[in-house]
Amino acid sequence: MQHTSIPATPGLGASRADDEQASLNALIFRKLMPLLVLAYVISFIDRTNIALAKNHMAVDIGISAAAYGLGAGLFFLSYALLEVPSNLVMHRVGARWWIARIMITWGLLSAGMAFVTGETSFYVMRILLGAAEAGLFPGVMLYLNYWFGRKDRARATGYFLLGVCIANILSGPVGGALLQMDGLWGWHGWQWMFVLEGLPAVALAFVVWRKLPDGPSSASWLTRPQAQAIERQLAAERAEDVADGQVGESFRACLVDRQIWLAIFVYFCHQISIYTVIFFLPSIIGTYGKLSPLEIGALNSLPWVAAAVGAIALPRLAVTPQRGRLLLLVGLVSMSVGLLIAAFASPAIALAGFCLTGSMFFVVQSVIFLFASSRLAGVALAGGLALVNTCGLVGGFIGPSVMGWIEQSTGSTKNGLLLIAGMLVAAALASVWMRQGQESQRKR
Repeated sequence: MQHTSIPATPGLGASRADDEQASLNALIFRKLMPLLVLAYVISFIDRTNIALAKNHMAVDIGISAAAYGLGAGLFFLSYALLEVPSNLVMHRVGARWWIARIMITWGLLSAGMAFVTGETSFYVMRILLGAAEAGLFPGVMLYLNYWFGRKDRARATGYFLLGVCIANILSGPVGGALLQMDGLWGWHGWQWMFVLEGLPAVALAFVVWRKLPDGPSSASWLTRPQAQAIERQLAAERAEDVADGQVGESFRACLVDRQIWLAIFVYFCHQISIYTVIFFLPSIIGTYGKLSPLEIGALNSLPWVAAAVGAIALPRLAVTPQRGRLLLLVGLVSMSVGLLIAAFASPAIALAGFCLTGSMFFVVQSVIFLFASSRLAGVALAGGLALVNTCGLVGGFIGPSVMGWIEQSTGSTKNGLLLIAGMLVAAALASVWMRQGQESQRKR
């Protein structure tokens, strides 16, 4: 948020208003973000833990590299197809009920991955898991628009995306330890991993149901004047953009906005890179030497430590459209350079390259959604954010699928990394033309 509705007078009055606004922002972050981040941690562990299980499932049930890549990508196909309707439903029924429903179904299906017996059942379960989880990320992106104004939304998104970093930092060592339960009660280690990492989503769903308010007016920890001030300020921001003619309120508005499709292209390239790294980095690290599952998991967490540092430190700098655009350009170029290093360097330097790429993952993602949300309102905001994520996540399907095919055909992931590096350069060039709603009006 930029300001509260408390009138500020020069001198001490303005200082007091700023202090009250900072205190209110801190309260909102403290009450909302830990629960949202925890939900995203669990969701990301459950959608990506097959990366650690890849080699074990190949031995135990015969899943090939190409089949693994296809199955990893099928999650995103069903996820993408259901995102827009999911967000439109959440816009009508409220965040609390809908996010809790999403968590229960994905948790049960994630645990059910333990009962996969071959390639066909692997494909089916990944499709069902994607359908179950559809709407979580775009739903939270919509939810943040109910609470945060332009200046704080990128920072809030960056904090939310910490969930991915935390998930990948934890999933390596935790998943590696669970894989070593192999043979207990006649189960494979990967079966234990799926069950023990899936059920926490079901438990957390009940916490979400009890604790997550649908919006400021239903938050028990806000006073009525505070809730009204938040809603008035957000309505005033949206009214400014609507008056400028830069924001659409119907779903058709986002379909005909060239800027939205530009954001989709950039996000598509970004998602190809991030999910290829997520699903193939553990097996790439496995080629660096004779390493145990726990050691591979620990090394796999390093790029995500870098991603966490980037997510905390950099999105907050995107306080103007110009700075946001610069962050996009630098971030995408840095990701490309990191993958080039990873493709050609020795293992230690290659891992440093992956860390460079990872450091910009969620800087780029935070800023992309800031640009997209500045141009939409109402139903268009709900559907448009889901559309951006839906089209972007097609990259989550294509990236792992193509990388799996390249690995199986050539015996190496090098060419796949080079292809993705080139796509990131194209995205960086496209990002130069991105504009926010309020920015376009000023340029006329």
